[in-house]
Amino acid sequence: MSARRLVGLETEYGIIRPAMPQANSTVLSAQIVDAYAQLVRDSGSDARAARWDYSDESPLADARGHSVDRALAHPSQLTDSEPTLGDSAVWTAESIALDGNDARVGATLYQEKDATDVVMNMVLGNGARLYVDHAHPEYSSPEVTSPRAAVLWDHAGDEVMRRAAASAATLGSGELLLYKNNTDNKSVSYGSHENYLVPREVEFSALVSGLTAFFATRQIFCGAGRVGRGMLGRGAEFQISQRADFFEAEVGLETTINRPIINTRDEPHANWDKYRRLHVIIGDANLGQISTLLRVGTTNLVLSLIEAGMSPKLELADPVAALQQISHDPTLRATVALRGGRSLTAIQIQRSYLEAAESFCAQRDLQDPDTNEILRRWRDILDTLERDPLEAAAQVDWVAKYKLMKSFTERHSVGFDDARVALMDLQWADLRLDKGLYYRMASRGLIETIFSQAEINAAVDHPPEDTRAYLRGMTLQRYASYVVAANWDALSFSVPGARKVSRFHMPEPLAGSRAQVGELFDAELEIAEFIEQLARRR
Repeated sequence: MSARRLVGLETEYGIIRPAMPQANSTVLSAQIVDAYAQLVRDSGSDARAARWDYSDESPLADARGHSVDRALAHPSQLTDSEPTLGDSAVWTAESIALDGNDARVGATLYQEKDATDVVMNMVLGNGARLYVDHAHPEYSSPEVTSPRAAVLWDHAGDEVMRRAAASAATLGSGELLLYKNNTDNKSVSYGSHENYLVPREVEFSALVSGLTAFFATRQIFCGAGRVGRGMLGRGAEFQISQRADFFEAEVGLETTINRPIINTRDEPHANWDKYRRLHVIIGDANLGQISTLLRVGTTNLVLSLIEAGMSPKLELADPVAALQQISHDPTLRATVALRGGRSLTAIQIQRSYLEAAESFCAQRDLQDPDTNEILRRWRDILDTLERDPLEAAAQVDWVAKYKLMKSFTERHSVGFDDARVALMDLQWADLRLDKGLYYRMASRGLIETIFSQAEINAAVDHPPEDTRAYLRGMTLQRYASYVVAANWDALSFSVPGARKVSRFHMPEPLAGSRAQVGELFDAELEIAEFIEQLARRR
């Protein structure tokens, strides 16, 4: 039982080009990734973009024991093939615009760059992945083993995006604005996903029964906040979660349509016989470090409870309705119905999970720093939210946003349907350090942080040292010119004079750490010897 386990976070960012509001977002996303690839090439290192290896992907495998027929799958589910912009496209204003009016805004955005030369998928030197996911640039963090590390390398992704946007502007694409949010309020929602390594022996049905009520209620401390309701964000109400109104099912494989609270994708990116990867799609994109810390740390603890058979027996009568009912009530007083007739608030449900975790940890005398911190913060935040939600503004994203907007509406005697409030909602998520409302509040000491910008910058350039992300990231830093493809669990090398590509498998996520392979990089071996030494450590 611990708050530590292997975790990776994924964030899709909202993107616009102010000079061309109707620009094709897929092309803009490709500009972000390609610009970062150019930035890496220009950094003076030997690093370059490695092609993503799709051969191990299985996005249509369902944890309930079947696979979806490819012909019947929604296109958004087919994540096992390289995205393209079209073989003959060039990056001119005309090719990027969706209508003729926007095409007249400016001159060529990129200097007639052929789309086949555009980098749309790359592995980074910190072990992460940066790529175009349909209409959004996405950063998938490297694998880490603690909630704090999850926060650090997730926020490193925000810095990667800032640098990519700045690089794109210098390359001639014009200003590109990126937002860490989850909806455009035009019926589209994009994800902030979490991935947790779970033993294969844990029955998936146990995960469903143990997590559904937890996921429906954890938004009270990790929701990002949103003005409006429904997929179009209409009305003058503020709600806790940006994602809640976009969920329609309890369990399912989809991620962009008929979204489920529990996703069933069975794609472990590791030894299939030993592990499953719990793919969580219900979270909001957090800018606040404490909300991210709690989102990951509490989920780790609940997963440990489920593995031990100690999860609270809480079954919501209507999980989707409960998810949305809780989101629509910033007072946190709403009760949701459980099967059997009881009704509880989200805080009461969360306390049931917290008390189960505290009891189990006390019985086992588990005192590691990560677990102690999460248990302490979990109890403190529930106590604060129960006393007065507004007191949690320094720790919880939605509360900080709500308090700021509430102050504005009261000062100007307007409602939450005022156009300026909608602009505040968007500006909150702006990644620019001098423009984003979150960053401006954090710079004034109004938001609690656990990592400085200097520490985040370091995580952009360095991989975590205790997982296979270290091997992946350092290989891209030292031997990128020989890496022809890479993914989460494999590296493929092409060595001059060799008859075939050498593929090194990494099925164990905790193998490939600095302690295990660091000396190979310290020795500065030639590529052939490096591969030979690596193969001996399988």
